Amino acid sequence: MEGERGPSKDGSQEDYGIKAFQARIEAIYLERDSKRGLQGSTLWFLEEVGELIRALRRGERENLEEEFADVFAWLASLASIQGVDLASVVREKYGEGCPRCKETPCGCPR
Repeated sequence: MEGERGPSKDGSQEDYGIKAFQARIEAIYLERDSKRGLQGSTLWFLEEVGELIRALRRGERENLEEEFADVFAWLASLASIQGVDLASVVREKYGEGCPRCKETPCGCPR
């Protein structure tokens, strides 16, 4: 996806294309999803999560990829309905590595 980047030279995390993806989902679905409301859109999201879980359990590779895409799209739509910029919150939480130990890969003792 255009705009995908890892850590920049100064070590800060960049967008990874999340902002562009969220904007694309907004352009396609935000008006309709906003009219449906948070509760109705959340139910659609949960249905897609259920379909993803079913595909994972069954090992359905083709369906699995489709369901990951659907879950990500619904997550972006819910974030947009709530006015959340996914790229910013992901960068804020995971930009330095693990939120607890700040290491990449995580060095937490679990």
